[in-house]
Amino acid sequence: MARTNERNSVNQSICPVLIAGEWRPSNSVGTFRAENPSTGELLPEIYPVSSREEMLEALQAGSAAASALHLADDEQIATFFESYAGGIEQHRDALVERAHAETGLPKTPRLNAVELPRTTEQLRQAAIAAREGSWRRPILDHARKLYSIFSSLHGPVVVMGPNNFPFAFNSVSGGDFAAALVAHNPVIAKAHPAHPGTTRILAEIARHSITRAELHPATLQLLYHVPNEVGLELVSHPLTGATAFTGSRHGGLKLKAAADTAGKLVYLEMSSVNPVVILPGALRERSAAIAAEFFASCTIGAGQFCTNPGLLIVPDTEEGHKFVDTARQQFEHGVPGLLLGASVRDALSSAVAVLQSCGAKLLCGGSPLAGPASRFSNTLLTIPGKDFLRHPDGLQTEAFGPVSLVVLSSDTDETIAIVRSLAGNLTGSIYSDTKGNDDRDYASVAPHLRQRVGRLINNRMPTGVTLSPAMNHGGPFPATAHPGFTAVGIPTSVHRFTALHCYDNVSLERLPKALQAEFRKSLEV
Repeated sequence: MARTNERNSVNQSICPVLIAGEWRPSNSVGTFRAENPSTGELLPEIYPVSSREEMLEALQAGSAAASALHLADDEQIATFFESYAGGIEQHRDALVERAHAETGLPKTPRLNAVELPRTTEQLRQAAIAAREGSWRRPILDHARKLYSIFSSLHGPVVVMGPNNFPFAFNSVSGGDFAAALVAHNPVIAKAHPAHPGTTRILAEIARHSITRAELHPATLQLLYHVPNEVGLELVSHPLTGATAFTGSRHGGLKLKAAADTAGKLVYLEMSSVNPVVILPGALRERSAAIAAEFFASCTIGAGQFCTNPGLLIVPDTEEGHKFVDTARQQFEHGVPGLLLGASVRDALSSAVAVLQSCGAKLLCGGSPLAGPASRFSNTLLTIPGKDFLRHPDGLQTEAFGPVSLVVLSSDTDETIAIVRSLAGNLTGSIYSDTKGNDDRDYASVAPHLRQRVGRLINNRMPTGVTLSPAMNHGGPFPATAHPGFTAVGIPTSVHRFTALHCYDNVSLERLPKALQAEFRKSLEV
């Protein structure tokens, strides 16, 4: 993404923003253009950086929409999701072409056959959740005439999506967007500057579906970008219901500080190295197979997944060294994938430098590749466990790309010490012998790893997040801002954007419709 100074001379060509249900010229304070990471060239479309006044307009419209959506029928919400999913499929070709141009991600299978169907499936799951309403969790205490239910926040939810999933985690089509709307909250979407054109197409489809479902026009609003100080005011404004952010720890912590100061809800997915512990029996049983799984997991999508295995803990034995050498050969011979942009490439260089400054030894890679495309060599580093324990914070620096650090552990006690030094992560994996030879070590290590991750995995690499009500895509800080919530898995993810409403001695006819229905159902039983 690059800023430009073209606002005055080509104002008529700047893409419009979506505010209060209308596409309109932006009251911008600057402009930017997206970058094609395959060529390093800027794409022609010009997008506005919205002003504080424009942000406040969106908040006012979002506040009005929140009042209307609170009273909307669940069927309207469900109809929207189904219509939206169908519209995305109808515009599949345009979406895939634009997302490919802006991110460099392969059209097939990644965008067309994997991410787009995942996105529409997620929206259809949201439709089911909207209709059946289990997210409301009604509780009836007839003896004390106390009744409670989860409800909307009465304020718009600000959604800021990441750069690496232009469909499935997009601010106008992803899981945060869907979860917010299931709970009858409008969304103010802040597009990621890496794929604004993709976001615009999605917003156009969504707007048509909003009209079809007869929802409030400001159910979805779109700003492409805002100055940092405007973003901080947006997440902390009295009219804002909550914020969902996926991105860097640096940006997330700034948003959290602003929101916390104002007492506003903020849900963040920020940083994770996703530790993988490989036990001795597993290495003896299938070392080469695990090395192949590790390489595939670390380099899929050029390593640009929040569940990328960035830290391995391997026995400092002959089998362990053989494993590392096998993995190194695969990293060296693998073709580096295309990164999402020059900023990702530059951040990787900085992250690898930090790891090396803390004592990590570079086994292969470690530098960007020459040429206009944004690429970084597949990179593997290693360090003894005792040295890792001297600098655990720096050696957990997230390298968002095809980079991983192997820690060589002398024994189970040292492995436990390493695990105990880890910060919070989205996932943690343990590879164990399938015949039970690692059972004792697993029982020793797993309780410590369990405390530091949202999802504990056995005999599988962490990449891949299944759309399931049982999924937890969250974890302890700094993976997220709160370990009790997930960004994937409807209806559980919906609860981030709800308020618990309690009614004391309120008569049946004055209770919300959902509580009335539950009340009558309880009497029938």
